[in-house]
Formats: sequence, structure tokens, C-alpha cells
Amino acid sequence: MTEFTPVLSLLGGALIGLSAVLLMAFHGRIAGMTGILTGLLPPVASDWAWRAALIAGAIVAPSLVLSFSDHSIAFASPVPLPWVIIGGLIVGGGVYFGSGCTSGHGVCGMARLSPRSIAATATFMATAIVTVFVIRHLLGGF
Repeated sequence: MTEFTPVLSLLGGALIGLSAVLLMAFHGRIAGMTGILTGLLPPVASDWAWRAALIAGAIVAPSLVLSFSDHSIAFASPVPLPWVIIGGLIVGGGVYFGSGCTSGHGVCGMARLSPRSIAATATFMATAIVTVFVIRHLLGGF
């Protein structure tokens, strides 16, 4: 069962929104994690420094919170590792063909009232709902 954490969730959402606004204000860039990460892979983008700093911060910040607080992250997956890898590859393909991920379209694009991002986010959500329904109710899975 998932814990109900409205305060932490609100704080996390506010920080995501703030970081997206600051990235747009100071660099004129959309905070789409896939695009940011892609710029770190060969051929490396000329603006790799801020990309590396953002990805490093996304890894280091939660580690610091866990180190200096009493919070912990319990993680257990009933899904076998090969299925997780296949799912990751499918999501990666969707990100490529969707020209972005939920962070770029869902957070930044919808905030700019981009019709393309609204359609992409609606498609992401509908696909997720159908996938969960099929796996849980039709296939009797996880």
C-alpha cells in the first residue's frame, strides 16, 4: 500500500515546478529530463555543463535527504528484472516517438498551454490507465 504524504508530495511538486521555471528563466530551456540527458550522451551538446549539473543534482539531492533525515525509501518490485528492462525500452521508444517525456510535456508544456503537450500528456495518461487495467484485470498480474 502506498503511504499518503500530501505535505511531502506538495513540496516535491513545488520544487519540480520551481526548477522548471528557473531553467526556463536562466537558460531558456524546457525541463524535459530526456532531452537534458540526451545532451550528455555522444555527441555531447555544447551546453553540457548545466545538463550535467541538473542530472547530478537529481541524483545527489535525494541521497542527501536520505542521509540527513529519518526518511527511507522502501522499494520492492514484484516484476522480474527482464520485464523491467523491456518496459524501460518501450518507454524509451515512446519518448523518442512522442518527442519528449512527461517532464517536458506534462510539467513545462502544459504550463505553457501547448496543445501538442496537452495531447501528449493525455496520451501518456490514457496509455498508463489502459496498461494497468490490462495487466491487473485481464492478465491477472502484478
